[in-house]
Amino acid sequence: MCIAWAIKMSRELVEAIKRNTEVLFTNADIMLQTCDLDYVLCDMPLYKHVYHMFHSCDQWYINPTQYTEPKFHVPNLNSLDIPSEKKLSKEELAAYLADIRKKIMEYLDSLTDEMLYDIPEGCSNNRLCMIISQFRHFYAHLGNINATTIIETNLWPRVIGTNGMCGKSTEGLYE
Repeated sequence: MCIAWAIKMSRELVEAIKRNTEVLFTNADIMLQTCDLDYVLCDMPLYKHVYHMFHSCDQWYINPTQYTEPKFHVPNLNSLDIPSEKKLSKEELAAYLADIRKKIMEYLDSLTDEMLYDIPEGCSNNRLCMIISQFRHFYAHLGNINATTIIETNLWPRVIGTNGMCGKSTEGLYE
């Protein structure tokens, strides 16, 4: 019994991160369903903003030095400063998000709380810092993208909080 408790306790922080990461991905699903990917924000279409957000999470959440670009990636596709020829559809972005979600949730399943202090090979920050940095980056972009939906539709895309995943209805795309 004591061993089971110790194992549970050694993953308490990781489990909190997992719950919040699942909320992050749920909010991204809603954002993707409600935004106009052709809307131009800061001289770039939203599909580039969405891809930039997803790409950064994919690259930096786990270990940027052991990252492989997705097969559909082309140079500058994730840049918000440099135009690119390739255009991404909602279906392509949703599939990419599903791949990222699977990879990150499997990664979190492999961690213990003690491992959050470890600095992955080739990185300058520990795992917890890299995860928190991606939450900050992801939600900054999600807010900007949701703001364009509000501007265009006068509707507020639903944003689920941690408690929303524990009983509150997540039905519907708008508040």
